[in-house]
Amino acid sequence: MFKGSMVALVTPFKQGAVDFDALDALVDWQINEGTQGLVPVGTTGESPTLTHDEHDAVVARVVARAAGRATVIAGAGSNNTAEARRLVEHAKQAGADAALVVTPYYNKPTQAGLIAHFSALAEIGLPIVIYNIPGRSVVDMSPATMGELAKLPAIVGVKDATGDLARVSAQRLTCGPDFAQLSGEDATAHGFNAQGGVGCISVTCNVAPRLLREMHDACAANDYATALSVQDRLMPLHQAIFAEPGVVGAKYALSLLGRAAPDVRLPLTPATEGTRARIAEAMRHAGLLN
Repeated sequence: MFKGSMVALVTPFKQGAVDFDALDALVDWQINEGTQGLVPVGTTGESPTLTHDEHDAVVARVVARAAGRATVIAGAGSNNTAEARRLVEHAKQAGADAALVVTPYYNKPTQAGLIAHFSALAEIGLPIVIYNIPGRSVVDMSPATMGELAKLPAIVGVKDATGDLARVSAQRLTCGPDFAQLSGEDATAHGFNAQGGVGCISVTCNVAPRLLREMHDACAANDYATALSVQDRLMPLHQAIFAEPGVVGAKYALSLLGRAAPDVRLPLTPATEGTRARIAEAMRHAGLLN
């Protein structure tokens, strides 16, 4: 269930409010293009600036719209364990297949604190994918700590955004080969899979879902030459989207496809002119624009 091409889904806005019609259309398009997993209200879904009511509504809407056609891993992270529990409980009630839970940011917990935090969430009984992204959370879960958590039945995998490909092998040793290791960094997802990863929760997948599905299918078939040819088409787009915060680039790219407005919430601001030009050129390189 937790493998293949997954999208870190944007939350579309219209006149400052969540655009649920556009969200429905994005879910349908992603599934029709081959995306195997939907991950709403993560960082790319602008979870930091959604209200709790909006957060809950987006999760429920994506679960309902997907209707079993794709795995749904609901963003449910917080640096407050009690709040994270509420988010995981809501994801479970809404019918999500799992929750994506980031390592608590800003507090800078110890490794023992990370174990206590995720153990408390595991009690809820919904499968949990750990989101390890030290660049945002300023705390790094060690492979040893992850191995301890992997002993809990509810802790099923990791979205690894460290960019350290050696981590995959280290975590295979501590967590076992059946622990679902998903890349959280588009630019290194091909190499991540070669090291033992089983897919990616991707920002670029918002824009190029069919190509990402082709790449991950090729990786799963051990056809890394074909996968690399797709990666070569997408690499400029990966780089362009992340020239500014990824959601900014992804939403602008979606606007060029006519699928969502480029609107983001402050403190994020729309893509600059230079980034817009770079994204358009990268989309042409990938064959997504004429």
